[in-house]
Amino acid sequence: MDNSLVSILIPCYNAEKYVAAAIESALGQTWPNLEVIVVDDGSSDGSLRIAQHFTSKGVQVVSQSNRGASAARNHALAASRGTYIKFLDADDLVHPQLIERQLARMGDSETAVASAEWGRFYRDDPSTFQLSSESVWRDMPSLDWLVEAWMNAQPMMQAALFLVPRRLLDRCGGWNERLTLIDDFEFFSRVLCYADEVRFASGAPVYYRSGIQGSLSGRMSQSAVESAYLSLTEGTAHLLKLRCDLPARKACANLLQDFVYAYYPRNRHLIPEVDQRIYELGGSSLIPTGTKPFERLRDIFGWRIAKRIQRAAYRVGYKPRQRHRFGISGDMDTTLV
Repeated sequence: MDNSLVSILIPCYNAEKYVAAAIESALGQTWPNLEVIVVDDGSSDGSLRIAQHFTSKGVQVVSQSNRGASAARNHALAASRGTYIKFLDADDLVHPQLIERQLARMGDSETAVASAEWGRFYRDDPSTFQLSSESVWRDMPSLDWLVEAWMNAQPMMQAALFLVPRRLLDRCGGWNERLTLIDDFEFFSRVLCYADEVRFASGAPVYYRSGIQGSLSGRMSQSAVESAYLSLTEGTAHLLKLRCDLPARKACANLLQDFVYAYYPRNRHLIPEVDQRIYELGGSSLIPTGTKPFERLRDIFGWRIAKRIQRAAYRVGYKPRQRHRFGISGDMDTTLV
């Protein structure tokens, strides 16, 4: 490990309210040998101008036309020089000791990936931060990590959680620029399939910002749903090429079943294909959950009718109190109450 250079790569699109805090948390790391690269992805707000304020502190700021977060990350990766790579979204924060603790766990390995603790805070209020707790918060073989993290269909695979050796990225390739929604799921599924081990660093969490306005509508667009489907199918395929035992198939089936629960009945053209894949994998053990009224409707009429009732209520102007559920990579959905 020595005094290895670590590159922190920040894609940014219309994040003027948050990007300064993200950059400051990157610059505030206790690990001394860092480079921070921000790629502005054609923002129409003041994000680029705000990021450029940090060039005097050594931050590299690059601008590109709007091509998506994956393209921005690939741009930053190509410009970076670090032996280790950390991707950080422009609206999230990292603990000052995160890099230092993850590097200590990595040792000299070039085939391990370091993970970390994480928790949520809401909008602009860090006092709402709550640390999560997951069974995969320990050292594990990387394929075991994927199976266990996926089994309940709500894995956190957010970009800032992982510190990755560059040599590992050279082998597995960059971000899939066809993907928009949950692009990190496919990418880190692929990374972990090339890695041997996930080593867990405690005591220095990632602060994941939730509840930002507009995130719900964006994830329901047709292109976003198709991206989520493609990311899931490609990400699960990476694992199944290497491990196809019963737990692996069940974990993949549960992820796909959660996609059906989340997007039915809006995207019926995709559902039969997903149902067929779930059947081929041996079926899913996942039960759709929500608030008590939703679960009562599910138990009486079945989940499909319960979802239709839920959607009909929204259409006539019913405005529920929101109970949030968090699926892959923390994307948020709401359920009827």
